[in-house]
Amino acid sequence: MNSEIERRRTFAIIAHPDAGKTSLTEKLLLFGGQIQVAGAVKSNKIKKTATSDWMDIEKQRGISVTTSVMEFDYNDYKINILDTPGHQDFAEDTYRTLTAVDSVIIVVDGAKGVETQTRKLMEVCRMRNTPVIIFVNKMDREAKDPFDLLDELEEELVIHVRPLTWPIESGPRFKGVYNLYEHKLNLFQPSKQVVTEKVEVDINTEELDNQIGAPLAEKLRGELELIDGVYPEFNVDEYLKGEMAPVFFGSALNNFGVQELLDTFVEIAPSPRPTKTEEREVEPDESKFTGFVFKITANIDPNHRSCIAFCKICSGKFSRNTPYYHVRHEKTMRFSSPTQFMAQRKTTVDEAWAGDIIGLPDNGTFKIGDTLTEGEKLHFRGIPSFSPEMFKYIENADPMKQKQLAKGIDQLMDEGVAQLFVNQFNGRKIIGTVGQLQFEVIQYRLENEYNAKCRWEPISLYKACWVESDDPEELEAFKKRKYQYMAKDREGRDVFLADSNYVLQMAQMDFKHIRFHFTSEF
Repeated sequence: MNSEIERRRTFAIIAHPDAGKTSLTEKLLLFGGQIQVAGAVKSNKIKKTATSDWMDIEKQRGISVTTSVMEFDYNDYKINILDTPGHQDFAEDTYRTLTAVDSVIIVVDGAKGVETQTRKLMEVCRMRNTPVIIFVNKMDREAKDPFDLLDELEEELVIHVRPLTWPIESGPRFKGVYNLYEHKLNLFQPSKQVVTEKVEVDINTEELDNQIGAPLAEKLRGELELIDGVYPEFNVDEYLKGEMAPVFFGSALNNFGVQELLDTFVEIAPSPRPTKTEEREVEPDESKFTGFVFKITANIDPNHRSCIAFCKICSGKFSRNTPYYHVRHEKTMRFSSPTQFMAQRKTTVDEAWAGDIIGLPDNGTFKIGDTLTEGEKLHFRGIPSFSPEMFKYIENADPMKQKQLAKGIDQLMDEGVAQLFVNQFNGRKIIGTVGQLQFEVIQYRLENEYNAKCRWEPISLYKACWVESDDPEELEAFKKRKYQYMAKDREGRDVFLADSNYVLQMAQMDFKHIRFHFTSEF
């Protein structure tokens, strides 16, 4: 059993939109022999490019549904990739995906450097000490100076970096990369299918001059000396603690630098790690099965109204048709058709091990964060809801469909599409999301899946923060003074809806003993 778990590598690929996640995922699948030509992962997105508004949401859902899990074997390893949506409006989905992985590859665009979405995602990795590898993509286009890029990565992502490959020029002058981990030179040929040649060179001989020309060879020697002087030696333990990130340079589109990334990754990345629960820490090699649901996708196929709950296995072995205990419902359930994914293709699995991710058919039995065990009562922690940044009142547009609307809102909130707050002052429902697109998705789905109409009314709020205090009197005083801006979330916790940054800062200054939280997990 241990050897099965040891060979598992479960990781997510995260990045700002357009940095090249899907291209990188594709090339990894190409090496894993799962697809024969690049472009196969994208095929379903290409068909869905109609212009009208609701098709646009379909298109967006096409993207968000394929936050699927893809698995393949490489050498002796079994690799599970979670390709996450880069679009900021689906960031919550990505944050939750990060709770189910053991390590992360961050893709950075060589020309743009660190972008806002990358920063936010890195914060989540830091909260969990997730090991991070950075891949600087698009070196075959004009890019920033590599030293400037490394400085920016250190400063913006607050992590030590150590380059393991080093680029020779960029854009049209891009010659290739020097692999510091293996001391080999990889020469670049722009081709989307062929893998490039490697040359073993001693960098202090003339052979390097013959390969890339004397001026570039001189420059490369100087830069490599500088790297050894400035950056600490690469240390696997520091990487596993989440304190140091190895950096690779390449071009995913042209399949350059990807194999170095993959080879180093399977060697140093962690196999499934222990998972914290409220009761104890669960070790992956325990004999009994445990797992938790980190993502629910409703209505992948609108004709069948089917939901799929994605379950991450934390320990032991999952077997088909075996009764397992659902902790929140306190009852046992059997699963006759658990599935594993390869982009859109699903296959039924008979068994899966710690580190794997399986899809369970869900008819309303699961919520995000639910636990399945062999009878032990465990609660997995750490599936965060972030403070939303956009708010609107949701109103019923069709009085005859009150029930359908309530049910729809309830199910969509279970799925974690957005967050619901009830204003204590006027009892109105406020929906908070991380992006404008979410409102369109909710409205469209309520109408098409639940046959309910809603309309949005504007409300100007800056942030929602969960408040708590050890001093009940001060908390009461705060709630009285801010009466109009107090709400409850679905768990019945107090939430302060600040209408501007200034108001929030003043509240933090005036009420010293109140703690303001910007994620719902504290």
